[in-house]
Amino acid sequence: MLARLIESLGIPTVTVTMMPELALKMRAPRVVGVEFPFGHSFGTPHNDALMLQVARAACEALEEAGAPGYRLDVETEWPVPLEVAYKTWHPPRPSPVVAQMLKSRGQS
Repeated sequence: MLARLIESLGIPTVTVTMMPELALKMRAPRVVGVEFPFGHSFGTPHNDALMLQVARAACEALEEAGAPGYRLDVETEWPVPLEVAYKTWHPPRPSPVVAQMLKSRGQS
């Protein structure tokens, strides 16, 4: 993971992610979890207040983390119901990789 490489150079990092459990499994030093649609780690476009809230959480994680494996979750809900957001964000047809994955799970 890139964060570990950067950390090995003495530069602290914070990973803001929708998949905090996976980031911790990959040994990201500091993780900020957000429950937002993929591609929108810091919130909706032009929503300065939400972006600032996530950025402040990242700064807080950087300040508070005493050791690798630190996690801080942002307790803000996406301004649109997630099921609606995901449907409007995803393309009408899945990519070939996603289609194959769904087929192998019997969900095609």
